[in-house]
Amino acid sequence: QVQLVESGGGLVQAGGSLRLSCAASGRTFNNYAMGWFRQAPGKEREFVATISWGGITTDYADSVKGRFTIPRSNAKNTVYLQMNSLKPEDTAVYYCAARDSYYGPRYEYDYWGQGTQVTVSS
Repeated sequence: QVQLVESGGGLVQAGGSLRLSCAASGRTFNNYAMGWFRQAPGKEREFVATISWGGITTDYADSVKGRFTIPRSNAKNTVYLQMNSLKPEDTAVYYCAARDSYYGPRYEYDYWGQGTQVTVSS
């Protein structure tokens, strides 16, 4: 089992930045690919970004490319979501997730955190 706990959400003005953290515990963190997803009110959960276990390979949703990055620290068992140039449409609950393989169906992850709210005001 892997336990994931997100933090760092909050209220920010449009154009601002936030860094979300996802701390993992349980099994060996560096065996897992990590992902970030988000869900806005009344909408389905959507993919945001993913990173391979070694941090070499990443992928981003088109809506966040050039604004968000997904660094990880295997020494700290933590993956981050650095969000810059935030827009009101980025408002959502953000979730991190973990799975054994970087490659696979985009939404099929084995472990999920409880989420952290990000609100971007205009």
